[in-house]
Amino acid sequence: MPDLSEHKHRVAVANRILAREGVVDAYGHVSIRHPGNPSQYLLSCSRSPELVRPEDVMAFTLDGEPASSETGRPYLERHIHGAIFEARPDVQAVVHNHAHEVIPFSITGTEMRPVMHVTAVIGETVPIWDIRDRFGDTDLLVRNMDHGRDLAAALGGRPTALMRGHGAVVAGRSLEEAVTTAIYLMINARIVQHAGALGDITYLTPGEIENCGETQTGDLVLDRVWEYLVARAGIDF
Repeated sequence: MPDLSEHKHRVAVANRILAREGVVDAYGHVSIRHPGNPSQYLLSCSRSPELVRPEDVMAFTLDGEPASSETGRPYLERHIHGAIFEARPDVQAVVHNHAHEVIPFSITGTEMRPVMHVTAVIGETVPIWDIRDRFGDTDLLVRNMDHGRDLAAALGGRPTALMRGHGAVVAGRSLEEAVTTAIYLMINARIVQHAGALGDITYLTPGEIENCGETQTGDLVLDRVWEYLVARAGIDF
């Protein structure tokens, strides 16, 4: 079994970055697939992202049960992570957030589509998952694996999905990709809302999305962005 200290540190850093960039507040979380066991994942115990430290990060089985002797209280919505890792072998990291900018796109008929080269990473289409469709009136939280698997099915093979009246979920092939995609999903939402007040919006074409997405998720760009984000977050551990 690999030493998890470095990986727990990375999860803590990712939480701090998302908090610094305003993607998460008191709520929201980010996970990575366990580096030595693909049927587990690493996720903080229930703490606000801005406060997460490496020692808060725990291992969970895909069905959301603690996989070690650590006794921290888990997030209620940890099943988001397990269900996506279960459904998507390609996914190595998952972000869930309630960024206010994305909420209007989950409750109106305005579709979320990328408009800028750096936001192509959100994908050509961003589906909206509505928990009410299958589960009726709830508190809108993903409280069990049935909820999580339904959300994962709506996400499909895409990088992002919105959750009606709740927030968003992002799946990435690396922690860096998931975190930066979550940030640019929020930025894309902000740009579209501002641009809509000025006139008709020109969205990226499918070809532009593919080409720009490949550039933005390449190591050259991701390494540069990650270095910048870490510096901005002012990590103190």
